[in-house]
Amino acid sequence: MELIHKSNIDFLGARKISIVISVLLLIATVVLLMTRGLNFGLDFTGGTLVEITYDKPVEIATVRNTLSDAGYKDAVVQHFGTIQDVLIRMPVREGEKSITLSNNIVALLRKQTGEISRGTSGNQAQQCQSLESDAVGACKVQVRRIEFVGPQVGGELAEKGTLALLYTLIAVLVYVMFRFEWRFALGAVIAIAHDVLLTFGFFSVTQIEFDLTVLAALLAVLGYSLNDTIVVFDRIRENFRKIRRSSVAEILNRSINDTLSRTIITSGTTLLALISLLIFGGEIIRGFSVALIVGVVVGTYSSIYIATPAVLSLGITREDMLVPEKEGATDNTP
Repeated sequence: MELIHKSNIDFLGARKISIVISVLLLIATVVLLMTRGLNFGLDFTGGTLVEITYDKPVEIATVRNTLSDAGYKDAVVQHFGTIQDVLIRMPVREGEKSITLSNNIVALLRKQTGEISRGTSGNQAQQCQSLESDAVGACKVQVRRIEFVGPQVGGELAEKGTLALLYTLIAVLVYVMFRFEWRFALGAVIAIAHDVLLTFGFFSVTQIEFDLTVLAALLAVLGYSLNDTIVVFDRIRENFRKIRRSSVAEILNRSINDTLSRTIITSGTTLLALISLLIFGGEIIRGFSVALIVGVVVGTYSSIYIATPAVLSLGITREDMLVPEKEGATDNTP
């Protein structure tokens, strides 16, 4: 008697509905990427980033108006973590160096708070940073970090990031083809491409900043989704060789049910860790955490409703999975 009750859910019975839903979501993703695009971070666009911390809560409109009145109308200003932390992003400006731009921005904000006089130069705006830690806490405007990425470097990162995704898909195709069969390889690639595109669509809808950490998360999603799919494929191959009187669809469905508890436990524990990372990790890794959460959810869905139905649609048969007998293996002649 089995101690663990195995589920018997007809996943493949709902494959037409799931495929229609996925196709509609993919079409919506392509439309969004063409019309709305992604909110690329400085890693890809180039520019200057300044993170400021005030000694008390500050209104974003106040900071934005201060910069706009000084001629920085293209500055992107947002809260970063708390209502005392402000993140300012500036695109590349012709004829103005990054260090000069960041100093001018800090000086303007300190003038607005009355921390330095209007006659103070931009270089003097760093006076709080040079003080000891106990004195820095008394500053009204503190500089947490300043980053700069040139437009050429940003373009190279975008190109290399795209190539990394393409090379990964090709590597997955070759790996699964050698380990299983070409239909499984195509099914795995279709599922992975599905996961990546839907994650892109989520970032296009939400306009969460897309930077290198998000790209790294997407590559991690590829690995997670592939691992989940390979587990199902392994059970499919095992059941093809073990079960003789069931149809192909029944074997595929049973294989998904056999691995369902493992899938739920793995995805559930991974999501718990990622949600904790999202809540307590801070704004710096917010995009990374969100990308992984979306990827894990979509990857779990695709390993059940995309990868396996794709293999079935490509015409997999029992003969494709049987181990070929060696010549002379059944020869009983002495």
